[in-house]
Amino acid sequence: MTINPREDLVALPYSSGTTGLSKGVMLTHRNLVANCLQTDAPEPLGEGDTTIAVLPFFHIYGMTVVLNRGLANGATIVTMPRFDMEQFLELVQRHRATRLYLVPPIILGLAKSPLVDRFDCSSVQSIMVGAAPLDGALAEACAARLGCEVKQGYGLTETSPVTHITPQGRNKPGSIGPLAPNTEGMVVDLASGEPLGPDERGEIWIRGPQVMRGYLGQPAATANAITREGWFRTGDIAFVDADGYFTIVDRAKELIKYKGFQVPPAELEGLLVSHPAVADAAVIGVPDEEAGELPKAYVVLKGEATAEELIAFVAERVAPYKKIRLIEMTDAIPKSASGKILRRVLIEQERARAARAS
Repeated sequence: MTINPREDLVALPYSSGTTGLSKGVMLTHRNLVANCLQTDAPEPLGEGDTTIAVLPFFHIYGMTVVLNRGLANGATIVTMPRFDMEQFLELVQRHRATRLYLVPPIILGLAKSPLVDRFDCSSVQSIMVGAAPLDGALAEACAARLGCEVKQGYGLTETSPVTHITPQGRNKPGSIGPLAPNTEGMVVDLASGEPLGPDERGEIWIRGPQVMRGYLGQPAATANAITREGWFRTGDIAFVDADGYFTIVDRAKELIKYKGFQVPPAELEGLLVSHPAVADAAVIGVPDEEAGELPKAYVVLKGEATAEELIAFVAERVAPYKKIRLIEMTDAIPKSASGKILRRVLIEQERARAARAS
């Protein structure tokens, strides 16, 4: 049997579905091999390295960045059946883990959990974070506590996944880094699709050997996602600085529209979790007759705080149009297996509540 690396599928992961129904992503042999090589240059992983695999291997982040690269480069991979902070820290200590590939909720725990002080994490040289935006202050807090570099990468299921990655020793907290090797990228105007200049906010478009063949059985969705010139529309809003470092602002589909202004939920979530009484938070837009949408926060507390206190805390740190207008305390934030906030679940809950009220 002859395999065509450019055309034959090797994996069919499904997109996360944070804003809608999941779609089958057709990835070829070339996609995955190319992305492993693209990631290896700025983020080397070798025989002397040990990592703790907390990410599910059915998710593209765990599949490519941890599993495929680890096996290809001879690194030691210690797997966990499910994530537990205490067990994770014990494994880091016992196996002297050197490189970790994590998601923002775990970084939050490493920065704030008292459990961390009970374990020796001095072997950890660097932590790469992906799958969701990471607040720069939170990254720095985690780095200071563990004494290692905490940097971001970026990618999507549709791009195998890595498109951006921060090289060793060249970290800019809050940034996802420059483009991965052999990857083209630009920030374009949401309305016109025209390329924008440095520090101008728009949608990231990507072109490279890691871009998927398309969505399984959905030619219309594929055509909407990939231009005729081969550019993949990520749906993520960002800007790029003069050094070529990109910074994610938020998902285009998740931006809250308040009186014509665009409010990024991730920015408000980052502020909320910086409050000492907040363990976790998620922000969505809820319909409002006058404003269009109001930013509403779901908050998990670990200390004492009122909704009014948290609203005031955020209001002191943002422009008036970005203020949180509503807060609901909850026991947990719904998340995918890869750690992404499932805002659509919260949106569906709000719609069901509104339907019952009417």
